[in-house]
Amino acid sequence: MAHRLRPVGIDFVETAPVRLVFAREVAAPPEAVFGALAEDVTGWSEWFSAVRSARPTGDGAGREVRLLGGTRFDETVLVAKSPETYAYRVDVTNAPGIRALVEEWRLTPVGGGTRVQWTFAADGAAPFRAVLRLARPGLGRAFRDAVTALDRRLAG
Repeated sequence: MAHRLRPVGIDFVETAPVRLVFAREVAAPPEAVFGALAEDVTGWSEWFSAVRSARPTGDGAGREVRLLGGTRFDETVLVAKSPETYAYRVDVTNAPGIRALVEEWRLTPVGGGTRVQWTFAADGAAPFRAVLRLARPGLGRAFRDAVTALDRRLAG
């Protein structure tokens, strides 16, 4: 059953009760990484293994994402500042226990490549927050694998 989440802003990335932050350097330049994140939304399933499908909605103002396992997200893009930041808020999901969720991708040039930082900022019922904290290693692994696959894709 889908439910509507609290409509938080980009500042939630700094104030959320649960903030999971992961970072990795890649060889691709920030412009290419930003393009893959913000402009090639349908391509997410090619490099982020948890994503079954993704498509832009509302002329790019939103996204509809389906994960393996059946979780669905209807999202609003909060920031699309090329080539530095891409962030979105989940508005509607079928995942239980979530009250608010924002994901931010921050891109910083390093050498000839990019430092990719992903912040997963969430609020929810106490059991959800506890499970999310326990899931940190798995989310970190998923992030590393996804960014590595994205870097390979951009190099090819």
